[in-house]
Amino acid sequence: MSLFDRLGQKLLFTFDPETAHGMSIAALRCGLPVGARAVRDSRLKVSLCGLDFPNPLGMAAGYDKNAEVPDALLGLGFGFAEVGTVTPLPQAGNPKPRIFRLTADEAVINRLGFNNEGHAAAEKRLAARKRRSGIVGVNIGANKDSTDRVGDYERGVVRFAAYASYLTVNISSPNTPGLRNMQAREQLGELLSRVMAARATAAAQPPVFLKIAPDLVEAELEDIAAEVAEKRIDGVIVSNTTISRPPLRSGDAARETGGLSGKPLFERSTTVLAKMRKLLGPGIAIVGVGGVDSAETALEKIRAGADLVQLYTSMIYAGPALPGRIVAGMARFAEMARLKSIRELRDSHLDLWASKPL
Repeated sequence: MSLFDRLGQKLLFTFDPETAHGMSIAALRCGLPVGARAVRDSRLKVSLCGLDFPNPLGMAAGYDKNAEVPDALLGLGFGFAEVGTVTPLPQAGNPKPRIFRLTADEAVINRLGFNNEGHAAAEKRLAARKRRSGIVGVNIGANKDSTDRVGDYERGVVRFAAYASYLTVNISSPNTPGLRNMQAREQLGELLSRVMAARATAAAQPPVFLKIAPDLVEAELEDIAAEVAEKRIDGVIVSNTTISRPPLRSGDAARETGGLSGKPLFERSTTVLAKMRKLLGPGIAIVGVGGVDSAETALEKIRAGADLVQLYTSMIYAGPALPGRIVAGMARFAEMARLKSIRELRDSHLDLWASKPL
């Protein structure tokens, strides 16, 4: 980290995590911090699902929940940004405190519960940037008290199809009661059928990704892969936060309920990623998320089967210059390895990761 990043982190860490998050959004909205000029390297370009990504590193959903700063995030060096999760109606989410830093583990536990301003607010902001360049995905969810959760996803598709570079169906957050049950095959089949039918009626038809949990067993992964292939879903994002607790060093905070993200998630999420690649085959897009904090971990996700990677938690600990550093590191690696395309790495460690037990 640079001295500027260390000072910025020290300042933000004097505030509770949710306040610090709001301050970082406000800073980006005001044009700060100014990221270094993004590395442009043709070897890092990824063409996927009809989209041309300038590099394979993206900002994961959960940071810019209300689509306030996607272009500012792209300016930090990300090849794409995903906003949301957005639900049809505004909702406050779960009671505070609901975000906990596990500093010794470079991790976070959150139980936010899809707090966001709702479809209308996000749509207004995305409509205002419609003619700007840059790939911005929209992550859609269901309201906690909805009586028709599948209908909530249909409404998200219809509402954001015209503005989203891609849509992500998020059924894997652990913080909305019962939501992860939608990953079960019968419920998932109905959901994906109705989502794809809704997309077919929209004026624009962006790619649709499905975001899954890392806490699934082999049989559940097999069911999900079968439904993804049958319903012609464009891709899978692996993975959301985990409710499991690997060995942690952060004391009382580590015992909080909610989803764990950050460095401790890397092993599990990468294993699930590789197993999903084996099940889906080479043709369906996979985005790898969980524990990405360096060029090395980003590249390893690609070796395990990912086409693209995303991060979020690591920026809390490494600062806003992190995406630029990762992209620059990936470009240096491509140069040293004499790659024509970063895609040449994909699946090179697939068997190694897929053989690991869950």
